[in-house]
Amino acid sequence: MFESLTDRLNETFTKLGRKGRLTEQDVDEAMREVRRALLEADVNFKVAKDFVAAVRERAVGQDVLKSLTPAQTVIGIANEELIKVLGEDVEPLRNPDKPPQIIMLVGLQGSGKTTHAGKLALHLRKGGRAPLLVAADVYRPAAVKQLETLGKQVGIPVYEEGTTSSPVVIAEHAVAYAKERGLNPVIIDTAGRLQIDDALMQELVDIRETVHPTEILLVADAMTGQEAVGVAETFHTRVGATGLILTKMDGDARGGAALSIRAVTGVPIKFIGTGEKLDALEPFYPNRLASRILGMGDVLSLIERAQQTMTGEEEDPEKLQQRLMKGQFTLEDFLSQLQKIKQMGPLSQILEMLPGVGQQLRQAKAEISDDAYKHIEAIIYSMTADERRNPEIIGKQRTARIAKGSGRTPQEVKALLKQFEEMQKMMAQMGKFAKKGKMPPGLGKGGFPGLPF
Repeated sequence: MFESLTDRLNETFTKLGRKGRLTEQDVDEAMREVRRALLEADVNFKVAKDFVAAVRERAVGQDVLKSLTPAQTVIGIANEELIKVLGEDVEPLRNPDKPPQIIMLVGLQGSGKTTHAGKLALHLRKGGRAPLLVAADVYRPAAVKQLETLGKQVGIPVYEEGTTSSPVVIAEHAVAYAKERGLNPVIIDTAGRLQIDDALMQELVDIRETVHPTEILLVADAMTGQEAVGVAETFHTRVGATGLILTKMDGDARGGAALSIRAVTGVPIKFIGTGEKLDALEPFYPNRLASRILGMGDVLSLIERAQQTMTGEEEDPEKLQQRLMKGQFTLEDFLSQLQKIKQMGPLSQILEMLPGVGQQLRQAKAEISDDAYKHIEAIIYSMTADERRNPEIIGKQRTARIAKGSGRTPQEVKALLKQFEEMQKMMAQMGKFAKKGKMPPGLGKGGFPGLPF
């Protein structure tokens, strides 16, 4: 989402770094570029103005201008100020004095409320909770059915009374139902409209006054830009939002809403939707998003995704690592690890979390496509079990058969085998050097066909 903004900011800070010692004029010139980049990214005008002013005020201090690495210091200041704009601390969901915790989702129609009700329920259940989904949108065609389908997909109960009961009554009955059965939290999916109207707002107020929700989370589409900020302001004024869920954070919008919405409304962002799958919901970490915007990556989120993906894997990671370092890593092992990487999300999204990698690929105009996974998988799946474990037995005839079976060319099959052989040798070499506490030379060269690593 922040590709354009990240590249512009990196370009500005790189120019600053070339100057060595900085003057106040250098800082002013850089801040003008930063301000322009923020406005082009659809960041609210006042937010952009205040951010640039705060960075400039700190950046022209004598300690910065006289430091040995003034440009890096300015980037550090920009990072700290960006975190302030996004909200300095992680904002967890509030807990009530008495259970159940009641979470009411509000927002415009099409913002993704129903889907994110399912995502939030799944996220909380992973944390050991026993959520109940409530179908209180009785106006949109098939909204109740959609929530029931989501509930079945994730194995979470759904309370519904069809489309004839009042949403206020449904919410009240659902809370009583949850108390009787020890279900907690209660997640209420309310109705939305294509635009804000008094009837919608009054219904939400009535539900709020009846069930007294612990949280009122506004689900806002990050791709709508400044419109999302205006929607958030209105909902907060009329209903009293306690938090935000920003959806479509994996989209190709300019990202201005994410940078503006907290500063303008004062309402904290609590979750972000990062994809279409039901597990694509993450708690919002301001410091991590700030790092990604400034091109520093988000290694912590990447590690967390990897840990979730590897949970419950059959093979002991230490045993796999030992075989890897001995050069005993097979194509079956590689296929297994490739599938785990796929579970972590789109390849482009994973690479964006690595410091500097996404920007370098964009500068090189490298195409990042998940089709690369499919090509490699097709080649390996077309091999016999013996060929995967012992690729050295693959000769001309076997190569032709594998190519035909996978729909790839013999040259691609040979390239994969050649690079896999090189990787085996490199891993064995790494194992030897690791024992000596050293790192082998030339690490990082080569790669797999179609994959940018």
